Amino acid sequence: MEGKIKIKLYRSPICTPAKQKRVVKGLGLRKLNQVVERPDTAVFRGMVKKVPHLLQVVE
Repeated sequence: MEGKIKIKLYRSPICTPAKQKRVVKGLGLRKLNQVVERPDTAVFRGMVKKVPHLLQVVE
């Protein structure tokens, strides 16, 4: 069984390319400082690595 990771949107994606905005939306993040819990899989880890300047992984 896989664990969970908590992902927090701590910077606004307003002035970022559309591709990065789609990654943030794909993670289910809409508001600043919103925290979502996702399965700790390679797919979600890869999405977080695409926009590390906008997200934080909350422990």
